[in-house]
Amino acid sequence: MPQSHLSSIASQLTTINHLKQFHAHLVRHALHDHNLWVPRLLASCARFHAPPPYACRILASARQPDAAAFTNMLRYYSKLGENHEMLSLFQEMQNRSLKPDDPFVYPMLIKATGKNGFLFHSCLIKTGHDRGKYIRNALMNAYVVTGYSKVNNFDTARSYFDRMPEKTVVSWNAMLSGYAQNGFTKEALSLFQEMVSVGLSPNETTWVNVISSCSSHDDFELADSVLKMLGEMKINTNIVTWNSMISAYMRAGDLISARELFDRMPEKDVVSWNSVISGYAQNGQSLLAIELFKEMINEGVVPDEVTMVSVISACGHLGALELGDWVMGFITTKLSVSPDIDHYVCIVDLLGRMGKLDEAKKIIEEMPMDPHAEIYGSLLNASRIHKRLDLGEFCANKLFELEPENSGNYILLSNMYAYAGKWKNVDKIRRSMKTRGVMKTTGWSWVEHGGKMHKFIVGDRSHEQTAEIYGKLADINSSVLRDVEDEEKEEMVGTHSEKLAVAFGLLVSGPGCVIRVVKNIRICLDCHVAIKMVSKLEGREIIMRDNNRFHHFKDNVCSCGDYW
Repeated sequence: MPQSHLSSIASQLTTINHLKQFHAHLVRHALHDHNLWVPRLLASCARFHAPPPYACRILASARQPDAAAFTNMLRYYSKLGENHEMLSLFQEMQNRSLKPDDPFVYPMLIKATGKNGFLFHSCLIKTGHDRGKYIRNALMNAYVVTGYSKVNNFDTARSYFDRMPEKTVVSWNAMLSGYAQNGFTKEALSLFQEMVSVGLSPNETTWVNVISSCSSHDDFELADSVLKMLGEMKINTNIVTWNSMISAYMRAGDLISARELFDRMPEKDVVSWNSVISGYAQNGQSLLAIELFKEMINEGVVPDEVTMVSVISACGHLGALELGDWVMGFITTKLSVSPDIDHYVCIVDLLGRMGKLDEAKKIIEEMPMDPHAEIYGSLLNASRIHKRLDLGEFCANKLFELEPENSGNYILLSNMYAYAGKWKNVDKIRRSMKTRGVMKTTGWSWVEHGGKMHKFIVGDRSHEQTAEIYGKLADINSSVLRDVEDEEKEEMVGTHSEKLAVAFGLLVSGPGCVIRVVKNIRICLDCHVAIKMVSKLEGREIIMRDNNRFHHFKDNVCSCGDYW
């Protein structure tokens, strides 16, 4: 059979059975060990996922395997994820003084080395194979992946990145992704600004990394400018980018912009719907969350477990027990799945909000899985709000076993004792914390202004505008406390971090501007009451995100319904 005819047949193979038949024909005609056919047979092995022993026999049958044969075998191992075999084969190539005939194989090899990518880099330098842009980008990725567990390797990655003579979008994205995924948000945002300044156009992967970093860093001003820049560039954003943008707006408490984006999306997936539904629920807009959930069902979109957690949470904020029961039934009948622990947390929260604490405890005792800290924490908070000291003690003791180093649980129980006038128990809690080495978490709040995060702690006097801040706070106190009973004034005139942050926000922002504050722990009762009053007094919306939820203060009302 003419060689041209064999080549035509080889190019038309579509299954592994066709491959084996063609291979058998080559064996019968003593062509199977020829360097013309071995690489093509191995390429077909990779394409059809042939068993490793079969591919190995083909390579072993070659009289004098050349670089093309080895290269295709490397591709085959890479496709199967056989990293050890891949590296062993590359070592054999080195011993034979052969090198891959395709530069795209080097990134596969670098990926296969995993955390030892830097060792392979040394090998590439010695052999002079480290100069191609594809190899350099792969090395960037290798260093970034290594940095997931060893922070110091990010310095190496950045050093290598800075020395690259030619940087592609892939290079920038590798570095951005490493920063973003490992919490180095400032570095990610700075790198993005540098990328734009050199005139390189970001792609969709870039935007996802940058938007994620803005959201994680709570840099609302920069997030807004990034999102506007994305809109102005009019690139074809994919669904992941859209979803990231919606999440960023929701995290900033900008529900209107998030919903506008959602409504403009050319296509939506379940993550898109979840982003808005959960955002509404977390920001206290429970009716909107439930309305959108109904719209989702009407559109024929099948909700997942994440959707249901958000909807049950929204039911809890509304105190809609019957609707919450319906949602739990929907999970088991329509989704055909058993409710998980997160669903039970939401039901306990719902019952707690309605004051049905004994029912909530019964749910915990009868659910089919072991309770975790979050579900006891929800019931402890409900016990605090409804002044059920007996149940609060029960939950706190469970939490002391599950997370003995979480100071928040001790503080909550201590506050319950203080409210009940049980001062001996308060002292006992303090001694217990000291004995166990539990340190109270320092509360701080921050406000963004002028591209800078302004951070405050209780009684803070380190800010350069301290005099003005305390002057504004004094003005607020004199107005807010005018109609407050004398016994409440002592607590409300305090200098907790959130009050200082709000006072600073009022000073530096224009009339009517929204003030956004982030707090690392739960906002206390007196600050919550005071900030509600300030929102009406100053005619401002004040959005605060603590470690539990969003609070939208406006006209002396909070979106949490005074339950947090």
